Amino acid sequence: MPILTADTLEFISRNPEQTRRLGARLGHLLRGGDVIALVGELGSGKTVFAQGIGEGWGTTTPLISPTFILVRQHERYNDPTRLYHVDLYRLEGAEAIATIGLEELLGDPAAVTIVEWADRAPDLFPEERLRVELRWMDTYRRALTFRAFGVRHRALLDDFRARLIGQ
Repeated sequence: MPILTADTLEFISRNPEQTRRLGARLGHLLRGGDVIALVGELGSGKTVFAQGIGEGWGTTTPLISPTFILVRQHERYNDPTRLYHVDLYRLEGAEAIATIGLEELLGDPAAVTIVEWADRAPDLFPEERLRVELRWMDTYRRALTFRAFGVRHRALLDDFRARLIGQ
């Protein structure tokens, strides 16, 4: 268990709908250049959380798992910024991951990027990112640990925390 700091927030979700709503609250705060790195075991809720982010950000199409497509692009009305939902589960090694163009998306000011299985390519991520680890607690509950890296994502986490718990 991490020691909580100003750069870290822990939250216990009691069901998938709460995980989705949590993602939606975060999604509402995202802007171009933001990078969300999702980490967790199969079935820990990464895609459900990402779907919530998409809803909160305002995508015109629902997020579905990009496991076989690898990268899905989403847009919202009257905004040139795009949201990219990336899944690294089926990719092994830096060479395979390099083929999908992830490095060009990460930190792009015209892109919000959500990456599932981010722990498969830790060296690709920019200093500016929000890492979200999802862990099983039992059949329904998940522990989510948010860790901000960089000035922008620390401010994002502060805003997110304030909207969740009023601090």
